[in-house]
Amino acid sequence: MIEPAAVQHEQLPETVPIFPLGGVLLLPRSELPLHIFEQRYRAMTRDALAGDGIIGMVQPVDAEAGGSHPPIYPTGCAGRITACRKTDDGRFYFTLVGVCRFRIRDELPLRDGYRRVTADFASYRGDLDEPPARDVVDRVRLLNILSPYCEKRGIAMNGDAIKTASDERLVATLSMLCPFEPNEKQALLEAGTLAERGRVIIALMEMTLL
Repeated sequence: MIEPAAVQHEQLPETVPIFPLGGVLLLPRSELPLHIFEQRYRAMTRDALAGDGIIGMVQPVDAEAGGSHPPIYPTGCAGRITACRKTDDGRFYFTLVGVCRFRIRDELPLRDGYRRVTADFASYRGDLDEPPARDVVDRVRLLNILSPYCEKRGIAMNGDAIKTASDERLVATLSMLCPFEPNEKQALLEAGTLAERGRVIIALMEMTLL
């Protein structure tokens, strides 16, 4: 996890370009590597890089829905572009670092084919605060369920890294990497606090094992 570069609530933009991607989760201070190849999202990336570097990750309500303008969940997470590389043929590779979640107030007209929204960050301004390192999540219960869950799902985990990770890093990494359904990922995103997100992820793993 890394700190968003000293972002204050007042500095968060009102208009946010969005990248709808089913089953993909971005959380505050987490890192999401992205490969941008569609023309409309190349334009989005160029515009973001020319401005504040902010892009919002959101999920379509129906991950199987076709079309270029599927309905989306009303909550997303804004991230800032870091470590960006542009290829000779115009594609982009970069890491998006989560800054703050937002609620969508309304959607704006398309710009060069990509979608933009008016974002309300007020409900999630706590995302900008320093999180507690430990003793927020029931780690004993989480670690007890994690091993059988990973075995059932065929996931390899670094045991040493898990033991030393902060509660936020552990929960965020599992939330983003585990193969939860899109609506389950959305529940993790919308969890109000780190403790609540920890309870949700434990419940999802327990349901998988039932």
